Amino acid sequence: MDQKPKLATVAEAAGVSTATASQVLRGTGRISETTRKKVLAAAKRLHYVRDGRAASMRSGENREIGFVIHQIANPFNAEVISGVTDLLETENYLVSVLDSRDNAARQSSTLEAFIRSSRGGILWVPAENTDAQTHDLLQTHAIPTVTFLRRTDRGGFDHVGIENAAAIAQAVGHLAGLGHRHIAFFGGNARFGVRTERIEGYHQAMARLGLATPLVWDCPDEKAAGLSAVNALLDTHPEVTAIVSNGDMVAIGATLGVLRRGLQPGRDISIVGFDDIADAAFAVPPLTTLAVSPYQLGRRLARVMLDRINDPDMPVTISLVPAELVVRETTGPCPPGR
Repeated sequence: MDQKPKLATVAEAAGVSTATASQVLRGTGRISETTRKKVLAAAKRLHYVRDGRAASMRSGENREIGFVIHQIANPFNAEVISGVTDLLETENYLVSVLDSRDNAARQSSTLEAFIRSSRGGILWVPAENTDAQTHDLLQTHAIPTVTFLRRTDRGGFDHVGIENAAAIAQAVGHLAGLGHRHIAFFGGNARFGVRTERIEGYHQAMARLGLATPLVWDCPDEKAAGLSAVNALLDTHPEVTAIVSNGDMVAIGATLGVLRRGLQPGRDISIVGFDDIADAAFAVPPLTTLAVSPYQLGRRLARVMLDRINDPDMPVTISLVPAELVVRETTGPCPPGR
C-alpha cells in the first residue's frame, strides 16, 4: 500500500459506515461484537493506526504526557519511569521521556518542544540553573505540570519529592548507634535541590549527635565514580569508618572500592545507600540503604498528574515521601580501636 490508510478505507473494508468504524476504534458507542471484530480485523489488515494528534485537536484533549528527567540510564530513574508509564498507560496516556542531562539550555528546548506538540501534561525534574523564564513559560501556557524531586524557587506547581533531610538523619543515627563517629557524606556534586537537602540533614544529625566534624566528598552519582572516589576519600581521611551515600549506584561503587582495598564492607567500613533500587538487594554484599521504592514513587507521581488533569482548579499539592532504612550487610559496629 502506497498511501497511509484512512478511517474511510477501514470502514469500506469492514462494510460499515465511517462513524461506526470511528466508534469501534475509539472504544465508544453501542456496537455489536460481530461489527467490532470486523472493524478491528480490517484495521489490523490495513495497518491502520488512529491519528491521536488529529483526535486531540478535534476534542481539545491530548493523551500524551511529557517527562523531562536527568540521567535516564540511572536505575533509580528507570524504575520511576516504569511506575509512571505503567499507571498512565492504564488511563490511556502515552508517556514520552526526554533526558535534559541537567542542562538548563537543553531543558528549555525540550519543554518548548513539548509545548509546541501540545502535551496533555508535563512531569519535570528542574535542571540546575533553571531560570524564572522557564518557570513562567509553563505557567503561561497553563499545561498541567508536576515537578519531581526538585522544586522551583517560584513554586506554583504540584510537587512529588522525598523527605531527604529526615532520611539522611535516620542513616546517620543508625551508624552512630553502631559506634561510628567519623561519618562522611559521599557522592553527588549538585549544589541545589535534593543533594543540598540531604547534606543539610547530614550536618544537622552530626551536630545533634555530637559526632566528628562533617566531611562531604563530591563525586558523580555513578558506580565507576564511586569505586575510584572512595579510595581517594579513605586515603585522605583514614579516620572515616562509615559513609552515607547520595544514591545507591555510588554506594555500590564505594562497596566495590572497599573490597578491592582488601577491606570488608560492614566490618571495616560501613556504607549506606539511598533509593533501594533493585540492584541494592543483590549487590555483594547486599547494601544497607534508605528505601523510597522508586517504582511506587513513579506511580504516585503519575497519580498526582492525573488528579491535576481531572481537576485543574484544585489547590497546589506537595507530596513528600519518607524513606525507610533497610539494614542489610554493608553496615556494622565500628571496628575496635577506631
